[in-house]
Amino acid sequence: MVAFALSILVTVVLIGAILAYMQRRPVGAPVTWGEAMFGSMIVFFAMFWVYGVVPHQFLTWADNELNWRTDKLFVGPGGILRAQAQGGSFPFTITYVVIRDIIASGIYVVGVGLHVWMFLVWQNRGKKAEAAEAVEVSSFGRPLVREGSEA
Repeated sequence: MVAFALSILVTVVLIGAILAYMQRRPVGAPVTWGEAMFGSMIVFFAMFWVYGVVPHQFLTWADNELNWRTDKLFVGPGGILRAQAQGGSFPFTITYVVIRDIIASGIYVVGVGLHVWMFLVWQNRGKKAEAAEAVEVSSFGRPLVREGSEA
């Protein structure tokens, strides 16, 4: 449990650091070779962590401490998911290993969604400022300029 919780904590801190850096990075600033290498290292580490370490720590926790095995059947609250083979009405048997694998797959789905969201936020970080600086235009598409001002 401690290792899984710590892996989630490291993920949150890593994402928070990336988002904090994104806020102070100028949009059109040139990137040096060193910045590009460090950024690629951070992104690779984040991918390694989210897609490798976090699911591994969950699977280890589920197998060892939670003792989710193939011979342990999942019957749900009040036995509503009890299989027909065990006298219930549910058409198939669900074991805790299936639940474990569904949760691990969910970790990957959340990771991919977070990955895509972070790339979109990074790429669109200057769009609101550009839209606010746009000059007001007339219905003919020409910029509206006050009389006597330099255009």
